[in-house]
Amino acid sequence: MEIARIVSEQKGSYHMVMGQDHLVGEVTGKLRHSALTRSDYPAVGDYVSVQRLDEQRALIHAILPRKNTFSRKEAGQVVQEQIMATNVDTVFVFAALNQDYNVRKIERMLIFVWESNAMPVVLLSKADLCDTIEQKIEEVRDSAIGVAVHAISAWHKESLDVLQAYRGAGKTIALFGASGVGKSTLTNLLVGNDSMKVNAVRESDARGKHTTTHREMIFLSDGTAIVDMPGMREFQLFDHQEGIHSTFEDIEQLADLCRFANCTHENEPDCAVLQAIEEGRLPSERWMNYRKMQKEVRFMERKISTHERLQEKRQSKGKAKKVRMNLEDFEL
Repeated sequence: MEIARIVSEQKGSYHMVMGQDHLVGEVTGKLRHSALTRSDYPAVGDYVSVQRLDEQRALIHAILPRKNTFSRKEAGQVVQEQIMATNVDTVFVFAALNQDYNVRKIERMLIFVWESNAMPVVLLSKADLCDTIEQKIEEVRDSAIGVAVHAISAWHKESLDVLQAYRGAGKTIALFGASGVGKSTLTNLLVGNDSMKVNAVRESDARGKHTTTHREMIFLSDGTAIVDMPGMREFQLFDHQEGIHSTFEDIEQLADLCRFANCTHENEPDCAVLQAIEEGRLPSERWMNYRKMQKEVRFMERKISTHERLQEKRQSKGKAKKVRMNLEDFEL
């Protein structure tokens, strides 16, 4: 067995790197049989144990323990986790300084990053389109407490020098954000060529088309691994309670100062949260976004619990049916 790293997945086949070699492989029947959910299959960033078949092909026998997973709820009505990348050190959270700029959306994206135990860094792209850069940076810093915030522009390449601190051999950086915010453009600038296709942004609403259609890992000359992920139209929360705690830690610290332990922060006396809002120390929009996220995660937790109960019920029925069939065979 040898160790390789997954760099992309396409229709059930996995592209891997092993030193200077590039391999294409599939999972073994044993690994496929033991997988209960999609998260049990290899994902971009995984280190896997493989058996070479020849110079270009290999069989994937096992997934090595993951340092962390960067995931979201799978799109649609399916109650299932979708792993976007694994073993990530830093996540660049993109927000364009044009019509699509939204601090509340940045807060939502930070929840995903904190939940993954990776380090978030907010990149305010397209800085050349903004006349109030410093103001925007301060707005984001007030909401992304303890998170580094940088304004960058593809037209001012010196602004990318601040990203050098996050690079290095063995480091993995994931690019996270909506379509058209400049993720593929940054990848091309870092790589030094046009390896990633770039689409134009509509002037009417500053929205971009899906440029990157699948997750792919690209290696820079200094050994840094970049995971460029498809832009997302929506960021549906899954089991992200810890991410909410980290993103809104300031609000939860205020709640601990309330007079009543079960304070609902609506009309109780000596409510530290309401007092902070009245005094302007806590933006009301941030408070409303926090409440919204809490409700969304609680709803998803109930949905997950119901889904798990149904799964257990189906499994119990299947086991009972198998026992009955075995008893019938014994009687015969």
